[in-house]
Amino acid sequence: MVMRMISFIGKRLLLAVPTIVLVTFLVFLLMELSPTDPAATLAGDNPTPERLAEIRAALGLDRPFWERYLDWGAAALHGDFGVSPITHQAVTSDLMFRLPITVSLVVLALFFAVVMGVVLGTVAALNRGGAVDWAMNAIANILLAVPPFVAAILLVLFFAILSPAFPATGYATLSDGIGPWLQFSTLPALSLATIPGALLARQVRSALVDTLEEDYIRTARAKGLRRGAIVAKHAAKNAAPPVVTVLGLVLTSMIGGAVVVEKIFAIPGLGSVSVDSVLNGDLVTLQGLIVVVALVVTAVNLAVDASYGYFNPRLRAR
Repeated sequence: MVMRMISFIGKRLLLAVPTIVLVTFLVFLLMELSPTDPAATLAGDNPTPERLAEIRAALGLDRPFWERYLDWGAAALHGDFGVSPITHQAVTSDLMFRLPITVSLVVLALFFAVVMGVVLGTVAALNRGGAVDWAMNAIANILLAVPPFVAAILLVLFFAILSPAFPATGYATLSDGIGPWLQFSTLPALSLATIPGALLARQVRSALVDTLEEDYIRTARAKGLRRGAIVAKHAAKNAAPPVVTVLGLVLTSMIGGAVVVEKIFAIPGLGSVSVDSVLNGDLVTLQGLIVVVALVVTAVNLAVDASYGYFNPRLRAR
């Protein structure tokens, strides 16, 4: 079983390699086709032709597209994404400093979303068709209509201004302690968790309702097992695959939502650097950032695929 699982994950890893290569190529191609001239953006107002030529040469823009792409790819394989022409810092070290900040925020948001989704979805499924089911669905529908930036503003208003239980902006790392980190991370994490939590709640409810109607569940009930034991031991695992699929999708969407949330709460993560890179025309940092995000998304998809092999052993044999 272990060898089959390793083989299953290895096949997914091999499929991830061309995906990463394709992403990097498309990023380079889109930037090549962009009407914006990075040299003109960096040169400032009324640059001379000589100054523009100097900047283009420094950025390597005077070289053919394929040559620049292959050189960048060779360096990226060694973890070198270049040096930012704006901050004059190594892109790799800058992104590696910011990546744990965004990851910790997304993990906390995922925890809130899973708790919210499992609780609301399970309660709704166990009370199907009743007032509780209607109420849980109403809450989920309301949360689905609240974008992360709106949730962030409302949470700051109620829990940082009117009732100052949490700080409105700023960030504390895990090295500062769990308490300070939770104090600064709770509101932005909740902002990211609203829509994913609602999506998970609806998926959990749907999956559990279908699973609880299976014959083996009726058999378990006929044996006199309690409802809690039936849900925990029999229904949960079989209802998990579609929920895990949605979980992978919402996790990747949280990475995108972090762009706005981090700017609102002044968190120095990948979201903040992505906005700054676009506004400043820092294509070097933007290229490295997209590769890092692509790697993270690929890792999430790989984890989802591996979970399928755990929940459905028949997939490991394919």
